[in-house]
Formats: sequence, C-alpha cells, structure tokens
Amino acid sequence: MKSWHYALIVFLGGCCYGILSTFVKLAYNAGFSTPEVTGTQYFFGAVLSWIFVIFVKKKNLTLKQVMQLLLSGIPFGLTGMFYYQSLQTINASLAIVLLFQFVWIGTIYEWLLQKKKPTRNKLISIGVLLSGSVLAANIISQGSLSLTWQGTIWGLLAASTFALFIFLSGSVAKETSPILKSALLSTGAVITVFVVFPPTFLFNLDVMAGITPYGLILGVFGVLLPPLLYSIGMPHIGSGMGTIMTASELPMAVIMSSLVLGEVVSWFQWTGVIIILSGIAFSNLRKRRTHQQAERQDYTPI
Repeated sequence: MKSWHYALIVFLGGCCYGILSTFVKLAYNAGFSTPEVTGTQYFFGAVLSWIFVIFVKKKNLTLKQVMQLLLSGIPFGLTGMFYYQSLQTINASLAIVLLFQFVWIGTIYEWLLQKKKPTRNKLISIGVLLSGSVLAANIISQGSLSLTWQGTIWGLLAASTFALFIFLSGSVAKETSPILKSALLSTGAVITVFVVFPPTFLFNLDVMAGITPYGLILGVFGVLLPPLLYSIGMPHIGSGMGTIMTASELPMAVIMSSLVLGEVVSWFQWTGVIIILSGIAFSNLRKRRTHQQAERQDYTPI
C-alpha cells in the first residue's frame, strides 16, 4: 500500500469525527444529557470493537502491551469530556477553534518526543489550516463572542489530549492488529469516561431505549472507526502528518450541519472549508513529491 493510501485512511478517520457533532446535537435536542450521550458513545463503541475482535486472528500480547494500549486510551476518553466542559462556558464556534489547535500541538509532540523537527512546508500547511478553521467555524461573521479563561483552558486541554491520542495511535504497539489495538484503546477510553460519568443510564430502560440509536451512530463514528483507521495509517505517515490529515474533521462537520441539520452555511464557512482541504492537499502532495524524489535518487540503473 502506498503512503498516500495511508494518508487517505487517516483523512477518513478525521471525517468520522466530523460526523459526531451533528448527531450529538440531535441527541441533545431529544432531551439527553452530556453524561448519557458521552457514556453511550464510548460504551457502544467499545462493545462493537470487541465484537470485531472475535472474527480476527489474534496475536498474543504481553501484559505490558495491554497496559500500554489501555493507558493510551485515557486521552481518547478525556478529549470528549474536556471538549464538552469547554462548551459550558464558551460559544461552540470558539470551542471548535480551540479544539482545532491539535494540528500544531501534535507537531510539537512529534518534535519533542520523536525529535522530528517540522519542515517549512509543514508549518505553512498548519498556518493554512488554522486560518481556514477560523472561517469554517463562522467566528468572523458572528457578533461579540464571550471568551472565558475556564473555557479556553478546557478547550486547549481537549486539543492537547486529542493530539496525544493521535500521537499514541501511531507510536504504541505498532505490531498489534489494528482491530485489537482499537478495542483496547476504546476500553481504556470507556473506563476513563465511566470513572467521571458513572453509567447509571445502563440501568434505565427508558433512557437506553431512546438513546441507543444515537449511541450506536456515535459509537461507530466516534469510537470504533477512528482508532482503527489511525492504527492502520498513523504508523506509516507519522503523527505530525497525521494531525494534518485529521483536520478533515472540521470541513466534514460543516458539511454535515448543512446536509442533515439544514443549517445555513455562510460563504465565509465554505471558504474556510476549501482552505482547510487545500492545506491538507498541499501537505500530502509535498510529501508524495519528496518521496518520489528520494526514490529517484536511490534508483541506480544497471
């Protein structure tokens, strides 16, 4: 499989996250609370992940590997909780932009932990993505936006844990089956969520009957697929490039809001979507060109 195939896989993982906000809004409109929505999302996602494991040939893992993957799931679970907490005190548009800071935070993780200094082209791509996120989140066309220090801290914490989860997806237990790896990451996440939000909804049949459709959709696109896709693609493209590919989350969120919720999307937002997608394409094309040049230099005619 070529490198751009792995980049596309990670890109699709980001698109999965972009689908979530639409169905979270629908669940809230149906009267369900944040603990119920978050809890069912991670619960169903973890259950579905383990169902897939049953049908896959498994390689025995050491206790150390199992613990590494379970612990790597902690930032996965924390991201959703931090993000929802930020929404309590700041506008949703600002919260989205704060979460989007994972793009450059992930590059810093790669620089500090793997000694991979960001290239000039990568920094340009990050700048393009961040400028596009301001437009796509519809901040400019809105009036006064209230920015609190509490909401800012929670939003940046969400960005930091999300970037850490992306980094760990590509660096921990690389030899493990992606499906088994995804299941263990999801298990670590659901344990984290249940510690903060005790799963009392599991014992309420009325709540479970109503929230199950939302929980299944959120579980598939928010817990089952992203870790699986990241586990496949991240080890091959690196977490720095991976965070750029994952920026597909925001364009997909805008598109879903327009198609499913019928929300009016301004030309500012569509411009931001185009800028973000252009930044992703630029970064990927530059990476492919670099690889092709390296291959030509390594080629020695007989």
